[in-house]
Formats: sequence, C-alpha cells, structure tokens
Amino acid sequence: MKKLNVAVIFGGCSCEYNVSLQSAEAVLRNLNPEKYRPIPIGITKEGSWFYFTGDPQQISADTWHQEKDRIPAALSPDRSEHCLLCFEEDGIRKRPVDVAFLVLHGKNGEDGTVQGLVELAGIPLAGCGVLASALCMDKFRAHRLAADAGVRVPQAFVVRKDTDLEEVGRCAAQIGYPLFIKPVKAGSSYGITKVKEPHNLRNAIALAFRYDSQVIVEEAIDGFETGCAVLGNDVLTMGEVDEIELSGDFFDFTEKYTLKTSAIHVPARIADEQAEQIRRTAGVIYRALGCRGFARVDLFLTPGGEIVFNEVNTIPGFTEHSRYPGMMKAAGYTFAEIVDKVIELALEAE
Repeated sequence: MKKLNVAVIFGGCSCEYNVSLQSAEAVLRNLNPEKYRPIPIGITKEGSWFYFTGDPQQISADTWHQEKDRIPAALSPDRSEHCLLCFEEDGIRKRPVDVAFLVLHGKNGEDGTVQGLVELAGIPLAGCGVLASALCMDKFRAHRLAADAGVRVPQAFVVRKDTDLEEVGRCAAQIGYPLFIKPVKAGSSYGITKVKEPHNLRNAIALAFRYDSQVIVEEAIDGFETGCAVLGNDVLTMGEVDEIELSGDFFDFTEKYTLKTSAIHVPARIADEQAEQIRRTAGVIYRALGCRGFARVDLFLTPGGEIVFNEVNTIPGFTEHSRYPGMMKAAGYTFAEIVDKVIELALEAE
C-alpha cells in the first residue's frame, strides 16, 4: 500500500508556540510508519517556515530549528502541485503532501489562517476548516452562534481599545461580580483574570489587551468545567466526559500544563444521564460552529445541573497527557488510532 505523505505543521507566531511543540512530537511519534510518511514542517516564532529533518525529540526541546536540521520551505498554493517547496542549496525540491495535520495552537495557526493556505493549495486538511477555526477562536461570536442553537452561554460583552471604561464598569456591574476578563482570541488561558472587585477591572482589561485587540467581559459561572472530545465529520464519535477539579479560581496556564494543585477526572464524577446530556450538547455546538475532524468542546456544569457553553478548541492539546487524547482513551481509542482516524476523516471530507 502506498504510504501517505502527512505534513505535520507545528510552532508558529503564537504565545502558545511551546505547547505546539509538545503536541507535534506526540503526533509524529504516533503516526503509523506502515501507512504514513511524516513531513515535519516547523514555523518559528518569527514566522519562518522550515522542513525539519532531525529527530522528533528535538521539537519538544525547541532545538529543531538548528541549521543542520532544517531546510527553508513553503507550502505551494498551486492546487495542481500539492507539495512542499524545499529551497535546497542546489535548487527547489518538491515534496508531495497528501494531507496536512496542523498542530498549531492559538493565533496564526488555530484561527483559520494556516487552514486557509492549506485549503487554497487543495490539500486535504485534518481538522476544522477556515470558518469553524476562525469562529471557535472568537469566543464572543462562538457564544452567539451556540446561543442561537439553543445552548445557554454566559452573559458577556466586548471591550475595544476605544471603549469608554466608565461604560465598561457600568455594564460589568449589571452582570455582577465576579467576572472573567479574557482576550477574545487567545488560548491556554493567556491574559485571563478572574475579577472579584470593581477596582481590579481596569488592570485585568489592560492585561487581556496584551494578547488581543478585543477583550470579552464575561459572567463567572458557578460550577465546574467539563469537556467532551468530539471526533467526526457527519457521524460523530464522543469521548468520555472529563471534569476539572480546581483548587484555585480558574484553570490557568500553570494548572493546565502542570496540574500542580488541580486534577482532571476521566470519566467525570457525575451521573450517566448528565454525561450523556453533555455529549449531546457538545454535538449541537460542534455542528452549529461547522466543526469537522476533531475538536474539544468545553462547558460548565452548574450545581443545579445546567450546562453552559465555555469554548471550543479546534486544535486541542495533543500530548500523551492532554485532555482530548485522555477522553478518547477512556472511550477505548489509543493515541495512534485517534491520529489515524483524524487523517481518514481529512481524506473523507474531500
């Protein structure tokens, strides 16, 4: 059987660059060598593209971009070529690409930008396309569409840099404290603050503006966060529902990647009926936002049993210990099987 050339694209101009490196190494290590030929493509923090020729271990160590292990490269936008252009010393070499597997987190990768290049090139894309990626990255617009689909969302409003802060204070008071202040388009909890008193609002907004040009002021939902891994295009496969047990105010960057004082329970410690309701709600949101391939849908479960939408990660963490593989593993899928299925779904969508 002919091996498929799988371009695994990682890194990127994003504050989540280092998270992407960890995920990319895990994906590369779990590609079935009998079925796939990996084409690792690294994007530096500055935005330079390279074909990486070294050991996958160098990726997570962030030593992949040494000159001896990289070749300047670019994905050809010519739909007739389906290839990576490698600018070698003796000329341009074309490496065929059968499918692109993006392992990019945050801006300039998870937000529809690179997805657009892949789709322009006519290469099958593993995961969500341009529109779904852009929508899910935009927390405010994602909430509006989820609400239109009948899902409860937190009360919220958007602040721009020219917005009058006195008006922000009044609107915040109408929602009521505590509140969450977040960049509209960012991940891994960068720039997020839980504000309990009005006098902390201004500094929290200033912090969020470091990561995006728009900030969302959002109702804090009483309850705990839960998630659902979704896999599929038309027919959806759901992983086990997980539960985040917090010791602090919220699941910040440190807790997400170290679990220093928090814990993740898979399956969630809830009734089977509630877990099934969460899976159904996740499916509604996944379809409403036009997702395909795979995504992780995050929600809140209130003490009264109400499900409230939080966000969708269209390229969730993909390490051996990340939530998405953990939920799918609990449902009976190995990491390698998940990667294999995601690639199959990319080809099926064409």
